[in-house]
Amino acid sequence: MNTNLRKIAEICNTSSDFRGKIIYGESLADHTTFKVGGNARVFAQPDDEKSCMFVLSLLRENRVPFFILGGGSNIVVADEGLEGCILCTKALNALRLQDDVLYCGAGTSFDKVTDFCIAYGLSGLENFAGLPGTVGGAVYMNARCYEKSISDVLLFADYAVPEDDQVRRYTMNETDWDYKKSPFMARCAEQKPCLILSAAFKVEKGEASLIEQRCRNFINDRKEKGHFRYPCAGSVFKNNRAFGKPSGKIIDEALLRGTRRGNAQVAPWHGNFIVNTGDASADSIKELVQYVQSEVKKRTGFSLECEIIFIDNSLLGFYTIP
Repeated sequence: MNTNLRKIAEICNTSSDFRGKIIYGESLADHTTFKVGGNARVFAQPDDEKSCMFVLSLLRENRVPFFILGGGSNIVVADEGLEGCILCTKALNALRLQDDVLYCGAGTSFDKVTDFCIAYGLSGLENFAGLPGTVGGAVYMNARCYEKSISDVLLFADYAVPEDDQVRRYTMNETDWDYKKSPFMARCAEQKPCLILSAAFKVEKGEASLIEQRCRNFINDRKEKGHFRYPCAGSVFKNNRAFGKPSGKIIDEALLRGTRRGNAQVAPWHGNFIVNTGDASADSIKELVQYVQSEVKKRTGFSLECEIIFIDNSLLGFYTIP
């Protein structure tokens, strides 16, 4: 194990500035919706923002690569695992309502968010009912559900960067966002990673029973479409309006439903899902994604854009603090 990585783990285990869990050799398959991937050398799950910032400062000072993990709903972790530090935000799950603004910790699941909205009669986030993953991940990816994007309801997000120990606030600017793209993704593409700590959404008072019914309708639709039949990451490929039809339809017409690589399979009921039918490997999922892209390109000329992120040690390099 990297000497500096071990040093960070030992400091966290003994310092009063850190509250949370430090685990050696944690299975990352247990932290992703695809249920694949090897182990993390060090898995850090801070209980609060102060502890998050403490870990982030240690990573910077000791030049240790890291990856920020939320609900693990849109990623595939390499079979060999990850050598750096996995910084998990799932314990940052506090919710607070002030006027018509809902403040959510980055690690809050959308099940918890929508349950809170139902309990307090808050409308505006129903489309995200049943969305796997966390608030931080949804903001980072600009999640889109049933024609509504996170950017449609986001007011601001608090985040930190490895360069310093300051918490910064991003205030919503529509020009920074696009279909399933956010300014936070743009930062990481420039090798400037950021840790989303919390987000604030605009909500409005409504009838709790109607809000609950709308949430239930969206969840039922997900169930009918087979979102929860097997471990998966939801939609694999982004839709592109220039293609004239959804990616799933294009894949269906290419007769690729049911195609397998090992225990990874294009869902027989939905072309834009790849599912883990039992002990699939990250390599088999990646191979299947590439095969679908190749076949669709060959048959239609369309280049499908994958929205799943494949995480391996080469990507951790992007998160190495200079």
